[in-house]
Amino acid sequence: MARLQRRRFTESDDIRTIPNGRIEVVELGDRVIGRMTYEPGWRWSVDIKPIVVTQSCQFHHLGVTTSGRLRVQMQDGVELEIGPGDVFEIPPGHDAWVVGDEPWVSVDFEAMRAYASAQPGTGRRVLSSILMTDIVESTARAVSVGPGRWREMVARHNATAERIIDQHGGRLVKTTGDGTIGIFDGTERAVRAATALCDAMRPIGLEIRGAVHTGEVDVAEGDVRGLAVHTVARLLDTARHSEVVVSSTVRDLLDATDLEFEDHGVFELKGLPGKRQLFHLVARHGPAVPPAAAH
Repeated sequence: MARLQRRRFTESDDIRTIPNGRIEVVELGDRVIGRMTYEPGWRWSVDIKPIVVTQSCQFHHLGVTTSGRLRVQMQDGVELEIGPGDVFEIPPGHDAWVVGDEPWVSVDFEAMRAYASAQPGTGRRVLSSILMTDIVESTARAVSVGPGRWREMVARHNATAERIIDQHGGRLVKTTGDGTIGIFDGTERAVRAATALCDAMRPIGLEIRGAVHTGEVDVAEGDVRGLAVHTVARLLDTARHSEVVVSSTVRDLLDATDLEFEDHGVFELKGLPGKRQLFHLVARHGPAVPPAAAH
């Protein structure tokens, strides 16, 4: 429930010092807002790329500039300069640098929970809960609304997915054209994020389905790989409209929570040995975003 509140960047408990810059982060309920200060000479590909180990910034930024100027370059070469008073949106897949001799200061309202924080290194195998979603009947929906409207809907879908995954303590690994892949270090947060995504897409005019599995993944640049990823993709194939399907592993991990599941059936999943008992979520009673100590 929303409540009247305020926070000050100067009293933030989450201050990220980066080369040639500083990021102060505050939380208002499940919303995370950051104030970024980049000094003259700052450049994403020089100062943040070594921290996050991706070829370009994979975060979606939505905010307002309070002082200074920033030049942004997308991977396709398109550039935009942002100055004082400008309200900006910067999609994933970009580089950026400070222009001139004045620090660039901005307030950013998107995906600040993990921005400029070290992520699992490329080539490492880590235990994660993987969330995968896709838009139901996406081809037919695209034809019915037309290409221009469809691009707008997908853009809103992607921005909403990134925000919700971030709010639930996860990381958006990538979008897939008509879906998303995110990873979490908590199984309960992954499942709650899946249900929140289903709910949030209806006002956009989209219906999605989701699947969650927990297992080891290989973290690659802008992607995750491994048997666990293949497994969650097969789980997603069995999901119906607005349904969240989980593996028996996930069901067992969440046995002590207030999340309720029903038998989804026993399936032989393509490319996987044996038969698998699956479940789907039928009820959720707890908070939308459980604390970090959750499963």
